[in-house]
Amino acid sequence: MRAARPAPQPLKPKPPATLDLAVLPEHDLADEATYRRLGFYDLELPGRSAEAVEFEQCRFRNADLSGTQLRHAGFSDCLIESSNLANLNAQRSSLRRVRLTVLRMTGLHWVDGALRDVAVCDCKADLAVFRFTTFRNVIFDRCNLTRVDFQNADLTGVRFTGCDLTGAQFSHATLEGTRFTDCELAGVGGVTSFAGAIVAGGDLITLSHTLATALGIRIEGFGGDPDTTG
Repeated sequence: MRAARPAPQPLKPKPPATLDLAVLPEHDLADEATYRRLGFYDLELPGRSAEAVEFEQCRFRNADLSGTQLRHAGFSDCLIESSNLANLNAQRSSLRRVRLTVLRMTGLHWVDGALRDVAVCDCKADLAVFRFTTFRNVIFDRCNLTRVDFQNADLTGVRFTGCDLTGAQFSHATLEGTRFTDCELAGVGGVTSFAGAIVAGGDLITLSHTLATALGIRIEGFGGDPDTTG
């Protein structure tokens, strides 16, 4: 039997030769603005609202974009690290060749959007919402994804490694080729959408109990005393 071909890694962001420092108010968020080769370092940008903004080859470090509203925004070849994206709300927006590291993303909404060649590492993204979003060549590594909402998302080929997905919602999601390795899957919703997913053996026990519950199946004599009722 031919060995399975290893999954490709997301393409890395293409760094610029040089970065200029973003400063306020010159580089505050504005509709239809394009920001190129800028370093958003230690900037406070919470609660902003902007439409059709583009970030190209930018780097965010210790930036605060919490509660910001974006629509039709695009990020390409960007590094976003050690920043606050909690409750950021992005509609029909995209990430392309982006790496997100050590971020606070609690309550983030990325709805009806697209992620391509994206790595999300060591992030706290509990209660985030990715409904109707398409993922291509994306990894989540060592992330807190408790109660994340992936309803109707296309997660084809996404890899989850060492993530806590307790209570995550996958109803009507597409999980063909999606991989789960060393993940916590207790209480996930929409488990019947897992057709085509690849689950590591160590993760399967918890998932099988959740699937049995969803299908109304009682499990006897496993991990406890047999069910002797009736």
